Amino acid sequence: MDKPTLAVTIGDVAGIGPEITAKALLGHDDLRRECVPVAVGDVGVLRRAVAAVGGDPQAVRPVEDPRAATNEPGTIEVVQVGDPMPQVPLGKLSAVAGDGSYRFVVAACDLAKAGGVDGIVTAPLNKAAMHAAGHAWPGHTELLAHEFGVENFSLVLSAGDLYLFHLTTHLSLRNAIAAVTPERTAAVLRLAGAFTRTLGRPDAEVALAGLNPHAGENRIFGDEDADVLEPAVAAVRAQGVNAVGPLPADALIPAAVQGRYQMVVVCYHDQGHAPFKAVYGDNGVNITVGLPVVRVSVDHGTAFDIAGRGVAREASLVLSCRRAAALAPGWDLVWRTARESEAQLAGS
Repeated sequence: MDKPTLAVTIGDVAGIGPEITAKALLGHDDLRRECVPVAVGDVGVLRRAVAAVGGDPQAVRPVEDPRAATNEPGTIEVVQVGDPMPQVPLGKLSAVAGDGSYRFVVAACDLAKAGGVDGIVTAPLNKAAMHAAGHAWPGHTELLAHEFGVENFSLVLSAGDLYLFHLTTHLSLRNAIAAVTPERTAAVLRLAGAFTRTLGRPDAEVALAGLNPHAGENRIFGDEDADVLEPAVAAVRAQGVNAVGPLPADALIPAAVQGRYQMVVVCYHDQGHAPFKAVYGDNGVNITVGLPVVRVSVDHGTAFDIAGRGVAREASLVLSCRRAAALAPGWDLVWRTARESEAQLAGS
Protein backbone atom coordinates (compact mmCIF):
# COMPACT_ATOMS: atom_id res chain seq x y z
CA MET A 1 0.00 0.00 0.00
CA ASP A 2 1.49 3.34 -1.09
CA LYS A 3 -0.77 6.05 0.27
CA PRO A 4 -3.87 4.71 2.05
CA THR A 5 -7.15 6.24 0.96
CA LEU A 6 -9.10 7.38 4.01
CA ALA A 7 -12.83 8.12 4.31
CA VAL A 8 -13.14 11.13 6.62
CA THR A 9 -16.71 11.43 7.90
CA ILE A 10 -17.69 14.99 8.80
CA GLY A 11 -19.76 14.13 11.90
CA ASP A 12 -22.75 16.03 13.25
CA VAL A 13 -23.19 19.09 11.00
CA ALA A 14 -24.59 21.17 13.88
CA GLY A 15 -21.30 20.76 15.70
CA ILE A 16 -17.65 21.39 14.92
CA GLY A 17 -17.15 18.36 12.64
CA PRO A 18 -17.40 20.20 9.29
CA GLU A 19 -15.24 23.06 10.59
CA ILE A 20 -12.39 20.86 11.79
CA THR A 21 -12.63 18.81 8.58
CA ALA A 22 -12.24 22.01 6.56
CA LYS A 23 -9.28 23.15 8.65
CA ALA A 24 -7.59 19.75 8.58
CA LEU A 25 -7.90 19.10 4.86
CA LEU A 26 -7.18 22.65 3.67
CA GLY A 27 -4.59 23.71 6.21
CA HIS A 28 -2.39 20.61 6.41
CA ASP A 29 -1.33 19.74 2.88
CA ASP A 30 1.59 17.74 4.31
CA LEU A 31 -1.01 15.09 5.21
CA ARG A 32 -1.25 14.28 1.50
CA ARG A 33 2.26 12.82 1.56
CA GLU A 34 0.94 10.17 3.96
CA CYS A 35 -2.60 9.48 2.76
CA VAL A 36 -5.42 10.41 0.39
CA PRO A 37 -8.10 11.95 2.63
CA VAL A 38 -11.58 12.00 1.08
CA ALA A 39 -14.45 13.56 3.04
CA VAL A 40 -17.70 11.64 3.34
CA GLY A 41 -20.71 13.84 4.02
CA ASP A 42 -22.40 16.76 2.30
CA VAL A 43 -20.91 19.12 -0.27
CA GLY A 44 -23.04 22.12 0.74
CA VAL A 45 -22.26 21.71 4.43
CA LEU A 46 -18.54 21.58 3.74
CA ARG A 47 -18.67 24.61 1.45
CA ARG A 48 -20.35 26.61 4.21
CA ALA A 49 -17.74 25.40 6.69
CA VAL A 50 -14.89 26.34 4.37
CA ALA A 51 -16.35 29.82 3.89
CA ALA A 52 -16.73 30.20 7.66
CA VAL A 53 -13.02 29.57 8.22
CA GLY A 54 -12.00 31.98 5.48
CA GLY A 55 -11.46 29.58 2.60
CA ASP A 56 -12.80 29.35 -0.93
CA PRO A 57 -15.99 27.24 -1.03
CA GLN A 58 -15.08 26.13 -4.56
CA ALA A 59 -12.18 24.22 -3.05
CA VAL A 60 -14.80 21.59 -2.15
CA ARG A 61 -15.20 19.20 -5.06
CA PRO A 62 -17.59 16.24 -5.27
CA VAL A 63 -16.11 12.87 -6.22
CA GLU A 64 -17.98 9.60 -6.70
CA ASP A 65 -15.09 7.18 -6.30
CA PRO A 66 -12.50 7.84 -3.57
CA ARG A 67 -9.95 5.86 -5.60
CA ALA A 68 -10.30 8.52 -8.32
CA ALA A 69 -9.45 11.38 -5.94
CA THR A 70 -6.65 13.62 -7.19
CA ASN A 71 -5.37 14.45 -3.68
CA GLU A 72 -4.60 17.95 -4.94
CA PRO A 73 -3.37 20.39 -2.27
CA GLY A 74 -5.82 23.12 -1.38
CA THR A 75 -8.90 21.03 -2.17
CA ILE A 76 -11.42 18.94 -0.29
CA GLU A 77 -12.75 16.03 -2.31
CA VAL A 78 -16.02 14.74 -0.86
CA VAL A 79 -18.35 11.83 -1.49
CA GLN A 80 -21.90 13.21 -1.33
CA VAL A 81 -24.12 10.99 0.83
CA GLY A 82 -27.73 11.08 -0.29
CA ASP A 83 -29.58 14.25 -1.17
CA PRO A 84 -28.15 17.64 -0.20
CA MET A 85 -28.82 18.37 3.47
CA PRO A 86 -30.93 21.33 4.54
CA GLN A 87 -29.12 23.95 6.54
CA VAL A 88 -29.49 23.25 10.27
CA PRO A 89 -28.84 25.68 13.13
CA LEU A 90 -25.33 25.41 14.53
CA GLY A 91 -24.90 24.51 18.16
CA LYS A 92 -28.37 23.01 18.61
CA LEU A 93 -29.51 19.42 18.91
CA SER A 94 -31.02 18.35 15.59
CA ALA A 95 -32.54 15.06 14.48
CA VAL A 96 -31.70 16.01 10.89
CA ALA A 97 -28.04 16.40 11.81
CA GLY A 98 -28.15 13.20 13.85
CA ASP A 99 -29.53 11.29 10.88
CA GLY A 100 -26.85 12.76 8.64
CA SER A 101 -24.02 11.76 10.97
CA TYR A 102 -25.37 8.21 11.05
CA ARG A 103 -25.65 8.03 7.26
CA PHE A 104 -22.12 9.36 6.78
CA VAL A 105 -20.69 6.57 8.94
CA VAL A 106 -22.71 3.88 7.17
CA ALA A 107 -21.58 5.23 3.79
CA ALA A 108 -17.93 5.11 4.90
CA CYS A 109 -18.39 1.50 6.03
CA ASP A 110 -19.94 0.63 2.67
CA LEU A 111 -16.98 2.18 0.88
CA ALA A 112 -14.57 0.18 3.01
CA LYS A 113 -16.45 -3.08 2.47
CA ALA A 114 -16.36 -2.47 -1.29
CA GLY A 115 -12.61 -1.81 -1.25
CA GLY A 116 -13.06 1.87 -2.02
CA VAL A 117 -11.05 3.07 1.00
CA ASP A 118 -8.33 1.61 3.22
CA GLY A 119 -9.45 3.19 6.47
CA ILE A 120 -12.02 5.39 8.18
CA VAL A 121 -11.46 8.59 10.16
CA THR A 122 -14.42 10.07 12.01
CA ALA A 123 -15.26 13.56 13.19
CA PRO A 124 -17.54 13.63 16.25
CA LEU A 125 -21.23 12.82 16.23
CA ASN A 126 -23.80 13.61 18.92
CA LYS A 127 -25.42 10.56 20.49
CA ALA A 128 -28.60 12.39 21.54
CA ALA A 129 -29.08 13.78 18.02
CA MET A 130 -28.52 10.35 16.50
CA HIS A 131 -31.04 8.85 18.94
CA ALA A 132 -33.54 11.61 18.08
CA ALA A 133 -33.26 10.49 14.47
CA GLY A 134 -34.14 6.92 15.45
CA HIS A 135 -30.63 5.45 15.40
CA ALA A 136 -30.22 4.12 18.95
CA TRP A 137 -26.49 3.37 19.00
CA PRO A 138 -24.36 4.14 22.08
CA GLY A 139 -21.72 5.69 19.85
CA HIS A 140 -19.47 5.35 16.83
CA THR A 141 -17.73 2.22 18.07
CA GLU A 142 -20.82 0.07 18.42
CA LEU A 143 -22.31 1.34 15.14
CA LEU A 144 -19.13 0.50 13.26
CA ALA A 145 -18.97 -2.96 14.81
CA HIS A 146 -22.58 -3.57 13.74
CA GLU A 147 -21.97 -2.40 10.18
CA PHE A 148 -18.99 -4.73 9.83
CA GLY A 149 -20.72 -7.60 11.63
CA VAL A 150 -18.09 -8.07 14.34
CA GLU A 151 -18.51 -8.93 18.01
CA ASN A 152 -14.93 -8.89 19.29
CA PHE A 153 -13.67 -5.30 19.26
CA SER A 154 -12.27 -2.69 21.59
CA LEU A 155 -12.25 1.08 21.87
CA VAL A 156 -8.60 2.10 22.21
CA LEU A 157 -7.41 5.54 23.29
CA SER A 158 -3.92 6.37 22.08
CA ALA A 159 -1.36 9.12 22.46
CA GLY A 160 2.19 8.63 21.27
CA ASP A 161 3.23 5.07 22.11
CA LEU A 162 0.48 4.51 24.71
CA TYR A 163 -2.63 2.48 23.89
CA LEU A 164 -5.53 2.05 26.34
CA PHE A 165 -7.84 -0.82 25.38
CA HIS A 166 -11.28 -0.98 27.01
CA LEU A 167 -13.10 -4.15 28.08
CA THR A 168 -16.38 -2.20 28.18
CA THR A 169 -17.33 1.29 27.03
CA HIS A 170 -20.80 2.82 26.85
CA LEU A 171 -22.52 0.96 29.68
CA SER A 172 -23.65 1.93 33.14
CA LEU A 173 -21.06 1.03 35.75
CA ARG A 174 -23.34 -1.70 37.12
CA ASN A 175 -23.71 -3.26 33.66
CA ALA A 176 -20.04 -2.80 32.88
CA ILE A 177 -19.04 -4.84 35.90
CA ALA A 178 -21.37 -7.64 34.82
CA ALA A 179 -19.91 -7.49 31.30
CA VAL A 180 -16.33 -8.00 32.51
CA THR A 181 -16.18 -11.77 32.00
CA PRO A 182 -13.19 -14.10 31.63
CA GLU A 183 -14.09 -14.60 27.96
CA ARG A 184 -14.35 -10.90 27.17
CA THR A 185 -11.15 -10.15 29.09
CA ALA A 186 -9.21 -12.86 27.25
CA ALA A 187 -10.56 -11.69 23.88
CA VAL A 188 -9.40 -8.10 24.40
CA LEU A 189 -6.04 -9.22 25.74
CA ARG A 190 -5.57 -11.26 22.57
CA LEU A 191 -6.52 -8.22 20.46
CA ALA A 192 -3.94 -6.15 22.31
CA GLY A 193 -1.35 -8.88 21.78
CA ALA A 194 -2.05 -8.91 18.05
CA PHE A 195 -1.79 -5.14 17.98
CA THR A 196 1.66 -5.23 19.59
CA ARG A 197 2.82 -7.58 16.83
CA THR A 198 1.39 -5.26 14.18
CA LEU A 199 3.51 -2.46 15.65
CA GLY A 200 6.61 -4.67 15.59
CA ARG A 201 6.71 -5.16 19.37
CA PRO A 202 5.82 -8.85 19.84
CA ASP A 203 7.32 -9.04 23.34
CA ALA A 204 5.66 -5.90 24.74
CA GLU A 205 3.78 -6.44 27.98
CA VAL A 206 0.00 -6.06 27.91
CA ALA A 207 -0.93 -4.75 31.36
CA LEU A 208 -4.44 -5.34 32.68
CA ALA A 209 -5.91 -2.89 35.21
CA GLY A 210 -7.77 -4.32 38.17
CA LEU A 211 -11.51 -3.83 38.39
CA ASN A 212 -11.60 -3.10 42.12
CA PRO A 213 -9.46 -0.78 44.26
CA HIS A 214 -5.97 -2.23 44.72
CA ALA A 215 -6.95 -4.99 42.24
CA GLY A 216 -9.07 -6.50 44.99
CA GLU A 217 -6.18 -6.75 47.48
CA ASN A 218 -6.44 -10.49 48.12
CA ARG A 219 -10.27 -10.41 47.94
CA ILE A 220 -10.60 -7.71 50.62
CA PHE A 221 -12.26 -5.38 48.07
CA GLY A 222 -14.06 -7.92 45.91
CA ASP A 223 -13.54 -11.26 44.19
CA GLU A 224 -13.68 -10.20 40.51
CA ASP A 225 -9.95 -9.62 40.11
CA ALA A 226 -9.10 -13.08 41.43
CA ASP A 227 -12.01 -14.99 39.90
CA VAL A 228 -12.43 -13.22 36.54
CA LEU A 229 -9.32 -11.29 35.54
CA GLU A 230 -6.52 -13.53 36.81
CA PRO A 231 -7.78 -16.65 34.95
CA ALA A 232 -8.05 -14.63 31.73
CA VAL A 233 -4.45 -13.44 32.05
CA ALA A 234 -3.28 -17.00 32.67
CA ALA A 235 -5.23 -18.27 29.65
CA VAL A 236 -3.78 -15.78 27.17
CA ARG A 237 -0.27 -16.17 28.53
CA ALA A 238 -0.57 -19.83 27.63
CA GLN A 239 -1.52 -18.69 24.11
CA GLY A 240 1.61 -16.54 23.77
CA VAL A 241 0.36 -13.09 24.84
CA ASN A 242 2.73 -11.38 27.28
CA ALA A 243 -0.08 -10.27 29.61
CA VAL A 244 0.47 -9.11 33.21
CA GLY A 245 -1.97 -8.27 35.96
CA PRO A 246 -4.46 -7.45 37.14
CA LEU A 247 -2.57 -4.46 38.55
CA PRO A 248 -4.02 -1.65 40.69
CA ALA A 249 -5.29 0.95 38.23
CA ASP A 250 -4.12 3.92 40.29
CA ALA A 251 -0.56 2.65 40.02
CA LEU A 252 -0.72 1.15 36.52
CA ILE A 253 -2.02 4.17 34.61
CA PRO A 254 0.52 6.68 36.00
CA ALA A 255 3.27 4.14 35.26
CA ALA A 256 1.96 3.83 31.69
CA VAL A 257 1.90 7.62 31.25
CA GLN A 258 5.54 7.66 32.38
CA GLY A 259 6.44 5.04 29.76
CA ARG A 260 6.60 1.82 31.80
CA TYR A 261 3.77 0.19 29.81
CA GLN A 262 2.62 0.90 26.26
CA MET A 263 -0.31 -1.54 26.07
CA VAL A 264 -2.89 -1.21 28.84
CA VAL A 265 -6.32 -2.81 29.17
CA VAL A 266 -8.83 -1.06 31.43
CA CYS A 267 -12.16 -2.45 32.60
CA TYR A 268 -14.66 0.36 32.00
CA HIS A 269 -15.11 3.69 30.24
CA ASP A 270 -14.06 6.22 32.86
CA GLN A 271 -11.21 4.09 34.18
CA GLY A 272 -9.51 4.85 30.87
CA HIS A 273 -11.13 8.00 29.53
CA ALA A 274 -10.87 10.23 32.61
CA PRO A 275 -7.10 9.98 33.18
CA PHE A 276 -6.34 9.85 29.45
CA LYS A 277 -8.19 13.07 28.64
CA ALA A 278 -6.79 14.79 31.73
CA VAL A 279 -3.24 14.09 30.57
CA TYR A 280 -3.42 14.22 26.77
CA GLY A 281 -6.33 16.44 25.73
CA ASP A 282 -6.21 17.12 21.98
CA ASN A 283 -3.08 15.01 21.59
CA GLY A 284 -5.00 11.75 21.70
CA VAL A 285 -7.09 9.69 19.29
CA ASN A 286 -9.64 6.89 19.50
CA ILE A 287 -8.90 3.68 17.54
CA THR A 288 -11.34 0.80 17.06
CA VAL A 289 -9.40 -2.46 17.11
CA GLY A 290 -11.25 -5.51 15.78
CA LEU A 291 -12.70 -4.10 12.55
CA PRO A 292 -11.55 -5.31 9.12
CA VAL A 293 -10.25 -1.80 8.36
CA VAL A 294 -8.55 0.70 10.60
CA ARG A 295 -10.81 3.33 12.11
CA VAL A 296 -9.45 6.31 14.03
CA SER A 297 -11.43 9.16 15.57
CA VAL A 298 -10.93 12.38 17.45
CA ASP A 299 -11.15 11.97 21.22
CA HIS A 300 -13.54 14.90 21.73
CA GLY A 301 -17.19 15.65 21.14
CA THR A 302 -19.29 17.91 18.92
CA ALA A 303 -18.67 21.02 21.07
CA PHE A 304 -22.02 22.68 20.32
CA ASP A 305 -20.99 25.60 22.55
CA ILE A 306 -18.32 26.77 20.08
CA ALA A 307 -19.76 25.52 16.77
CA GLY A 308 -19.60 28.17 14.05
CA ARG A 309 -17.23 30.48 15.93
CA GLY A 310 -14.14 29.41 13.98
CA VAL A 311 -12.16 28.54 17.10
CA ALA A 312 -12.41 24.73 17.08
CA ARG A 313 -9.00 23.06 16.96
CA GLU A 314 -8.39 20.46 14.27
CA ALA A 315 -5.31 18.93 15.92
CA SER A 316 -7.00 15.69 16.97
CA LEU A 317 -8.50 15.14 13.50
CA VAL A 318 -5.13 15.73 11.83
CA LEU A 319 -3.53 13.29 14.25
CA SER A 320 -6.31 10.78 13.53
CA CYS A 321 -5.54 10.91 9.80
CA ARG A 322 -1.84 10.43 10.45
CA ARG A 323 -2.44 7.50 12.79
CA ALA A 324 -4.86 5.82 10.37
CA ALA A 325 -2.37 6.22 7.52
CA ALA A 326 0.39 4.66 9.61
CA LEU A 327 -1.70 1.70 10.78
CA ALA A 328 -3.55 0.83 7.58
CA PRO A 329 -0.79 -1.18 5.84
CA GLY A 330 -0.44 -3.70 8.71
CA TRP A 331 -4.06 -3.88 9.77
CA ASP A 332 -4.83 -7.33 8.37
CA LEU A 333 -2.99 -9.10 11.23
CA VAL A 334 -5.20 -7.48 13.87
CA TRP A 335 -8.31 -8.34 11.88
CA ARG A 336 -7.31 -12.00 11.49
CA THR A 337 -6.67 -12.30 15.22
CA ALA A 338 -10.02 -10.69 16.00
CA ARG A 339 -11.79 -13.31 13.88
CA GLU A 340 -9.84 -16.10 15.60
CA SER A 341 -10.92 -14.71 18.99
CA GLU A 342 -14.55 -14.62 17.88
CA ALA A 343 -14.33 -18.27 16.84
CA GLN A 344 -12.87 -19.20 20.23
CA LEU A 345 -15.65 -17.32 22.03
CA ALA A 346 -18.30 -19.01 19.91
CA GLY A 347 -16.92 -22.42 20.83
CA SER A 348 -16.57 -21.75 24.56
